[in-house]
Amino acid sequence: MPQTMTFEVVKVREALARNREAHQALVALATEGYRRQAIKELEAMLEEARAGGRIRRALPLIEPMDMTREYDRILGMLEMTNQTVIELTPTEFSNFVLDDWAWTEQVTATNSRYVM
Repeated sequence: MPQTMTFEVVKVREALARNREAHQALVALATEGYRRQAIKELEAMLEEARAGGRIRRALPLIEPMDMTREYDRILGMLEMTNQTVIELTPTEFSNFVLDDWAWTEQVTATNSRYVM
């Protein structure tokens, strides 16, 4: 297999834009779920404090991960290029077109805990 292959910029950009949109939808759902859980936890913490219990000052929740800037960076490059074709490595193709990034597993695991 060659080190790089050539692809149409417009097709790569379209795939990446779809992936970005799906990512943002998941982040929005995760953020909504995170907010609900955070409010529930904060109310429980306040109840504990008012009842004379220990005062916790930190939420035991991990914030949803938003990688939109990664998509935007590549989309910006693709929008500004004057080229009609682009060479991609297999890894870049996996990232941009297949939406399989080095961080995909972590983002999915973190965000899916808040999506019901």
